[in-house]
Amino acid sequence: MEARNPELAKELDATLRARHELGTEYEPALIESFLEKVEQRLDATVDRRVRRHLAERRMSEARGGARPERLGENFGERYGLAIITLVLAVPLSAISVVNAGIEGLFVTWGGIVGVNAVHAFRGRSLGRREKATAGAGSDWED
Repeated sequence: MEARNPELAKELDATLRARHELGTEYEPALIESFLEKVEQRLDATVDRRVRRHLAERRMSEARGGARPERLGENFGERYGLAIITLVLAVPLSAISVVNAGIEGLFVTWGGIVGVNAVHAFRGRSLGRREKATAGAGSDWED
């Protein structure tokens, strides 16, 4: 096993050695102590990422441009709904065919396609609206 963080790997090793030496009666305290260290490490990482994100946003706003979209940044948001609707499409299709026949199937798939289309175009229209309002309220224009 290759550790991504050598400090945490050392902490885990020390915790496991302490458990072996102290016995199982100290196991909950040792686990809690190790988890606190992991939580501190995660908090520090999240804080660092948030500060970097805010600094990138401020730099982009100071330059007057829109924030650049990083590849894969909104992967979950963009494709999550599509995946969920496709998973739910099977039982919804079966229910609609049993209860309303082929017309129900068409209505169900029309709804699935409609929800996904609205979600897909919502991001594009918001991006256009932000670009349109970015230059309108400039303090530098007369």
